[in-house]
Amino acid sequence: MKSLFRVLGYLKPYSGYVYLTLFFAVLTTLLDLVPPWLIKVIIDELVEGQDTSWIYWAIGGLLASYFARNYSNYKRIVVNNKVEQRVVFDMRSQVYRALQKLSLNYFENRSTGELMSRVNDDVNYVERIFIDGVEQVVTAVLTLIGISIILFYLHWKLALVSLIPIPLLIYGASKYTVKAHSLYHLVRERAAKMNAVLQDSISGIRETFSFNRQNHEIKRFNQRSQDYCDGTLKVMRLWAFYSPSMMFLGSLGTVFILLYGVGLVQSGEITVGSLVAFIGYLALFYTPINQLHSVNHMLQHALASSERLFEIVDAVPDVKESPEAYLPSTNVQGAIAFDRVRFSYIQGKPAIKNISFAIQPGEEIALVGHTGSGKSTIVKLLMRFYDVESGVIRIDDHPIQELKLAFLREQIGLVSQDPFLFNGTVADNILYGDPEADRDRVIRAAEAAHADDFIQKLPNGYDTLIGERGVKLSGGERHRIAIARAFLKDPPILILDEATATVDTETEAKIKDALNDLMSNRTTLVIAHRLSTLEGADRILVMKEGHLVETGTHDDLIGRDSEYSTLFRNQVHL
Repeated sequence: MKSLFRVLGYLKPYSGYVYLTLFFAVLTTLLDLVPPWLIKVIIDELVEGQDTSWIYWAIGGLLASYFARNYSNYKRIVVNNKVEQRVVFDMRSQVYRALQKLSLNYFENRSTGELMSRVNDDVNYVERIFIDGVEQVVTAVLTLIGISIILFYLHWKLALVSLIPIPLLIYGASKYTVKAHSLYHLVRERAAKMNAVLQDSISGIRETFSFNRQNHEIKRFNQRSQDYCDGTLKVMRLWAFYSPSMMFLGSLGTVFILLYGVGLVQSGEITVGSLVAFIGYLALFYTPINQLHSVNHMLQHALASSERLFEIVDAVPDVKESPEAYLPSTNVQGAIAFDRVRFSYIQGKPAIKNISFAIQPGEEIALVGHTGSGKSTIVKLLMRFYDVESGVIRIDDHPIQELKLAFLREQIGLVSQDPFLFNGTVADNILYGDPEADRDRVIRAAEAAHADDFIQKLPNGYDTLIGERGVKLSGGERHRIAIARAFLKDPPILILDEATATVDTETEAKIKDALNDLMSNRTTLVIAHRLSTLEGADRILVMKEGHLVETGTHDDLIGRDSEYSTLFRNQVHL
């Protein structure tokens, strides 16, 4: 129930619309109670055989009440839908903002498909609370109260007889609620797993084609889809038993009324019109009860989804900004220092072991070492994707944990080996470096990255859509757009993750020219895989199994029996 109250809390900013919805719900309910009473009067007058000329006025009133009731219901639906869409927007926005604040570790331990399922599907299921849940509950409760008053007014003994099935209905609802809630959790988990497989399959469609594994992917997806369907069927079977059973128990009220009411009519204790009105009101009485059963069914699904959403909202990032975090008065100059830094992804297995080194502003530093030696970890720690276990990382003598996160990351530009491009235009992707930049700055950044020539040849130039992950571009073109993005950001510190490793020689030369321009007057940290490209580095830091084992220039390290010289010679021989 805690999740339900949190969901309903989203209504607070729209209390005016909520009260208006409740007003129309009350009005609709009151108008719903008029027709059976008019019908009672009409039947009684006809049976008694008195002057019936005014009955036509009663029929006109009946028609007017039907119209007024449905018009009021129309207004209720319009206002309710307006509230519902605003609340759902707020909820989806809050969940997405919460995702943006979480640490990298959160995403590395969850599939993209699962997170997409939560933001899209789970929000949609919670939406049902606002589309049907709140207004149906309010309408049903008001209807039950109003009809109960009328039933006891008409004949209190007959009213008590009509309530005989109620305890059975309450017991059945409580048993169903407990069972359905756990089943809907299972259904949402299976739906998330199915979406994860779907996302994986679409993202890796080239590998699927190249390895000719379409049938394997079909089998894998069908298995997850079947699991989801089986879970849904379990819920539906439970509902298939529960709903008719509750309706049958509710219909017993009508049977009891007829058995008892016929005798009351024969004894003259009530009129035929009163019995007909009683049966009419009783039908209205059990209709909202059945509505409440349907809302309960929907509510269990929505609550299971809301709990998954609030898991994201309540998640605490591993990397937190200190309340005392500050902004330096100027941008950093680019000095970097690691002081006895230690870090582990898995407890007891350190990835970085007491690393210490210093980089001066404007220096070009290369990080080399075997895979798993800790090169990428140093970059992640510098950008505070993770926090160190011990030791301190400083930029211009500022401990990075004391800096505002947004400021820290604005000081660093990253060009990776496999740059990620968004599904938009060329200009959109370059603008990611500075969303406030105008078109002239975008073009100048592209020219500096040696990308303007090929961009101008695209069908729509800078407004050409490049597809998901830039699929319509070559590897070299993607790299140059990523470099243009870094030029536009204009950071004092630059990180290059072997930006030329996957391109041909001619393209590599163009990218190197662009990178040389980009590296000018910036502190540059190069993660190197091809050691032949490092001869121009000011210093080389050699990593091995989480330790910094050597440091020096290329000529210094290659001229002696060093870890670096061994790595270099192995690559040359290869």
